[in-house]
Amino acid sequence: MYLIIVFGNLLIILAISSEAHLHTPMYFFLSNLSFVDICFTSTTIPKMLWNIQTQTKVITYEGCITQMYFFVLFVGLDDFLLTVMAYDRFVAICHPLQYTVIMSPHRCGILLLVSWIISVLHSLLETLMVLTLSFCREVKIPHYFCELKQLIQLACSSNFLNELVMSFGAGILGGVPLAGILYTYCKIASSICRISSAQGKCKAFSTCASHLSVISLFHCTSLGVYLSSAAPHSSHSSATASAMYAVVTPMLNPFIYSLRNKDIKRALRAFFQISAIKKDTHYLKLALL
Repeated sequence: MYLIIVFGNLLIILAISSEAHLHTPMYFFLSNLSFVDICFTSTTIPKMLWNIQTQTKVITYEGCITQMYFFVLFVGLDDFLLTVMAYDRFVAICHPLQYTVIMSPHRCGILLLVSWIISVLHSLLETLMVLTLSFCREVKIPHYFCELKQLIQLACSSNFLNELVMSFGAGILGGVPLAGILYTYCKIASSICRISSAQGKCKAFSTCASHLSVISLFHCTSLGVYLSSAAPHSSHSSATASAMYAVVTPMLNPFIYSLRNKDIKRALRAFFQISAIKKDTHYLKLALL
């Protein structure tokens, strides 16, 4: 599954970067989402695979804090990128004549930079708050990675302020992007309904179908994590729900975007053809030499 995540998302990045006609805001954000998905899964899966291989379940305090920092960072980035992509689809469908002006390369860069800055600052704040807590010498984490909520609950010192900051951060950085996505898709649905031709409606909806599928997967599974972690005696169900959005969702994203997107399929086909031609040319040169 990890190999599928890495190579699937790498193929999307390579296909977008190699095709000039895919150098648009939508595919710019998609390539960044693929990069973040690789980083997101790389914070937990390699350590998990190492634990399985060595039959040990030990992680150092420094390693745990580092893993938690990057996990929170990339989860936040995933959420913000999905929100920005929803805004991109909103502008493309609701304001098509102004699309190139509104979604200029400069604005796309600013949106990406702001997403990174907010995610880094939020992750840094959560990590610094955890560093103020005291723990016993040996702590058993009922999870397969160092999850923020689990760490806070296992602290020996008072964790009231940490719980408050974590709940506030989840409410703001989780609720606001979700509200923005719902608002943009309500506007998109309203604009699609006003299109007179059935063909036009299908074309407009098809441009959003892949992104809507990814959003549904990410938010439904992440909501399942918080609902399961809120229930008593739920360490097993919380870990299972976390695996759904931390492993399964990033693995499905390349399939969703490649199978439902003609431009990506065409770019992948062209990429493999160019690679095959270069390989054949290389062998021909060697034969001639």
